[in-house]
Order: sequence, then structure tokens, then C-alpha cells
Amino acid sequence: MAPAPKSKSDQVLAIDIGATSIKFCRIDPFGALLEVPQRRPTPYPCSPERLVEFLRQKVSRSRCSRVGVGFPGKFEHGHVVRPGNLSRPGGVTTEVDPELDERWRGFGLEDALRSATGRDVRVVNDATLAALGCCEGDGVEVVLTLGTGLGLALEVNGVLTPVRDVGAELFVEGRTYDQVLGERPRSDDQDRWQHMLELAIARFAKEFDATTVHLAGGNARRVAPNLLTAVPCRVVINGNEAPLHGAAKLFYT
Repeated sequence: MAPAPKSKSDQVLAIDIGATSIKFCRIDPFGALLEVPQRRPTPYPCSPERLVEFLRQKVSRSRCSRVGVGFPGKFEHGHVVRPGNLSRPGGVTTEVDPELDERWRGFGLEDALRSATGRDVRVVNDATLAALGCCEGDGVEVVLTLGTGLGLALEVNGVLTPVRDVGAELFVEGRTYDQVLGERPRSDDQDRWQHMLELAIARFAKEFDATTVHLAGGNARRVAPNLLTAVPCRVVINGNEAPLHGAAKLFYT
């Protein structure tokens, strides 16, 4: 691993886009936070153009020439594949708008942000960004992000490995992972949510033969580790700032 530059000009603006809020923080080339993260409500209806303008304003106020972004949906090669909850015009409590969903699909968000800001912007899926911020580079590491919904990332011996988007995948009782493990079911019944999470951890650990499962995202702090008794591998509970830490690795590896 090459040594990372240490000058102030090499700071990165880390942006973690969520379905409920968007976090911003300047970090150093090693991923250390340089300030208290700022949080702003995600703007709805969240069209591609509105999100780009919202982020442009935030980026323009920073002095960072590099911007690392986590996107809350399936994202590949600079483009949105599926926008997740951003296609819901009033946020997670509203139904998907087919027209808004179609506007997002295939949208070149990375290039749009580069053009709007004049900065070196790199965008990945938010669970991937969390993996960059919390994986240890040893064995098979599964990362589950717990927030408005469920995200999944996979790293094998320090190398990120492509993995499917599981949020809309059926989990139990005809309901998806997002519907069972998202914020709404957690707020309705914390005990059941914890039990379902334990089941999900065990399932993914078995599927990927994981040595470690990392829990990240806003609801990771709500997990009671002493109740994870049936999990067949090591579980590490990371803070909500894992994606912010991970943004540095988009530029410095």
C-alpha cells in the first residue's frame, strides 16, 4: 500500500446519501474525520437534477478537490442501476413513482457531479463505501448496513467482491429485507427486529462462508450484541460513520 499524502489539499469531502438524510464530513487521506459530520434531510421529491444541485451547493462550500459519495441504491460504473427509496416522491412512507424511477435508471450521477462541481468525484453504492470504512482485509467479510433499509457488501481478503442488492429480495413471510429490517419495523418492535436481524446475519454468514460480519449504518448502534447468540461467526458493530471513513479509499489505497 502506497503512503497517502498528508497535505491539507489532499482532504476528501465524504458524502453519505441516505433515504432519510445526507451526511457530509471532511476527512484526511487515512479516513479520519476532521470535523463533526453535518446532516441534512434528503430533499424530496428527489429527482436526479435536484440531488445534483443539492450536492453541488454543499461541495462548492468545501475546499476539498476530491469528493467520495455513497449512493443508496444499486450503482455500477458511474451510473444508477436502481435508485432504491429515492424513487419515492415523499420518502420511504410513499409509493414508488414509476416516472421518477425511470428518470433515475441509467443516470450518470458520477459524471453529472463532476461537471456540476469541477471536482474529482467518485461514487459507489453506500454499502460498498461502508465496507471500505470498516473491513479489516482478512478472510471473508460481509457488511450489512442497517438504516432505512438493508444494504449488503462483501470483501474477500481485502478485495471488494461484486454482490447482489438484497434490499428488495424476499426474506420471510413474503416480505423483503427492507420491509423486515428497515427503520419502520425496528421502531415498531425492537425485539422482533433484533431476532430477524440475527436470522439474516446467520443466513448471509452461511451463504458466503463469512469469517466476520460487520454491522454499519444508523441502526447498528441499536443492536444488542449479547443477544446475537446463534450467529456462527464473529460480528463487529461499527458506527454510523463507517461510510465517511471509507471515502478516502476511493482515492488513496
